Amino acid sequence: MSEKVVIIGSGPAGWTAAIYAARANLHPIVYEGALTEENRLRGTLPLGQLNLTTEVENFPGFAKGILGPDLMMQMREQAEHAGAKIVTEDIVDIDLSSRPFKMKDSAGQSLQAQAVIIATGASANYLGLPSEEKYKNFGVSACAVCDGALPRFRNKPLVVVGGGDSACEEGGYLTKFASTVYLVHRRDELRASKAMADRTLANPKIKPIWNSAVDEVLGAEVQTGVGPQPSLTGVRIKNLKTGETQTVDATGMFVAIGHTPNTKFLKGQVKVDDKGFLVLTEPHRTLTSVEGVFAAGDVADPIYKQAITAAGMGCKAALDAERWLAAMGVH
Repeated sequence: MSEKVVIIGSGPAGWTAAIYAARANLHPIVYEGALTEENRLRGTLPLGQLNLTTEVENFPGFAKGILGPDLMMQMREQAEHAGAKIVTEDIVDIDLSSRPFKMKDSAGQSLQAQAVIIATGASANYLGLPSEEKYKNFGVSACAVCDGALPRFRNKPLVVVGGGDSACEEGGYLTKFASTVYLVHRRDELRASKAMADRTLANPKIKPIWNSAVDEVLGAEVQTGVGPQPSLTGVRIKNLKTGETQTVDATGMFVAIGHTPNTKFLKGQVKVDDKGFLVLTEPHRTLTSVEGVFAAGDVADPIYKQAITAAGMGCKAALDAERWLAAMGVH
């Protein structure tokens, strides 16, 4: 028997799609991801990237903010309450060459679906340092818009790693809160567009550190209301030409070296752009290059990458899928 719709992914896009699809009596199945070490290292465990964050202050409806894991769990519970079925496995093989689409999950189960919503997100690229991993969410971040306004970063020196448009955007945004933003780049000039680079270098709060890379993330244990926690205190930076190192005191390090969309399991069956993000074929819609396959959230969003925009795309994907299924005679 073929399912009406399968949703792959469990961030804000996936759960919102599940809520709308369930309320439309499509009986969606959500593959939220498997609890594996590989997924942990990749940042693709169930509940998405927000489950790895602490305070979320910019999601509407929570005037005093909400913890990322709490927000994601509420979304999950709402989707389940609406009638979505949840499977804690990965889709490891999928055939989109004909309908119904054929899939196999990480438990070896096979299934078929008339429509698929891909909401697998995009994993932020990090430097790969053990010390960086230790201080993730305790000073190390990959999203200035998500975290920049937090108290730990206000009126403090911060470090941004990267030299492209994203790094310049992050640096410019952080100047709203930071005392100084140190922009660490491996080259002696920015890779960003000329207008963006000029604006960045003209900002008196941004101080570039050229020909350099982060060598180590530094920190200490601090006492908090919930006990001792790690806290970033600085970054050791190495000059790639001279080999000399310097320590920059900072309370935060924002890594802006791109994102990798989680599309490997699709094996090239759906069209992507030059950065690997799924291409949406119509403006303001969630249709992909494969009829009956829809995409929502960061996996198809190289620009915004916010929880609220992902949720909005999840809503659109479910509505698009519902209307497409109805047109195909599936109710």
